[in-house]
Amino acid sequence: MRFGVSTWLWTSPFTTETIELFPKIKSMGYDAVEIPVEYPELIDGKKIKTGLQQNGLDAIVCGAFGPARDLTSDDTTVHDTCFNYIQQCLDLCNVWDAKFLAGPMYSAVGKARMVSPEQRKIEWDRAVTNIHKVCTLAQARGLQIALEPLNRFESDLINTAEDVMRLIKDVNHSAANVLLDGFHMAIEERNLEEAITLVGDKLIHVQVSENYRGTPGTGQTPWDSFKKGLTNINYKGVVSIESFTPEIKELAGAVCIWKNLAPSQDGFAQDGINFLRKLLND
Repeated sequence: MRFGVSTWLWTSPFTTETIELFPKIKSMGYDAVEIPVEYPELIDGKKIKTGLQQNGLDAIVCGAFGPARDLTSDDTTVHDTCFNYIQQCLDLCNVWDAKFLAGPMYSAVGKARMVSPEQRKIEWDRAVTNIHKVCTLAQARGLQIALEPLNRFESDLINTAEDVMRLIKDVNHSAANVLLDGFHMAIEERNLEEAITLVGDKLIHVQVSENYRGTPGTGQTPWDSFKKGLTNINYKGVVSIESFTPEIKELAGAVCIWKNLAPSQDGFAQDGINFLRKLLND
């Protein structure tokens, strides 16, 4: 098993200067760095590629999808904005030799409402149509996408492994795959092993933190069930730690983290990979 960590653990947004984190990430034993692309215009792709190569790190590219990037919006100009952004992310994937773009790109994060069945179907159909277009854009660049279910407080469209597999079935495109995040799964899934097994070979990326978003191994996550699921499907991808820092106020507000979840962010990253390596590789 290979391990990664999101730069969101330390900072936001990711910019060219965030390359300064790469030597530390490598020294902790990570194989990959998860790059959340919030503002592509702040990123010099070639400089980041050099930094990745110098530090022996692979790139995992994740998108950020707020209200202005909502593929289920009533406003088609919002769809166009999202498509343009996704194309920029896909181009960065190619620059960094990443194989896929990951994230909850089917809708806007934080779009959590009670709507009528009729409205739900309208938005589902928009997601299907537009994700198929995204798959076509990705395939044209030799890439795939990894769709991430979110918990009910962050999305009313895709919350579980079953939900995302239904979306993939309706999209019906070979480039459509799955990212599962253990934090969201701890809220929404009845059984982690069964959820991971259901996704099977469509699972191309995994994110983890504890049930409270803290350091893996310090909370209530049923890690044995998680491990069994990955073993069942012979998962060979990256397992990345994704959490956040309350020091970045805009990001902290978006993910509702109001206090430090570990004595230090560096300790979070180091203790996290130590736990995961023992769990999954020893």
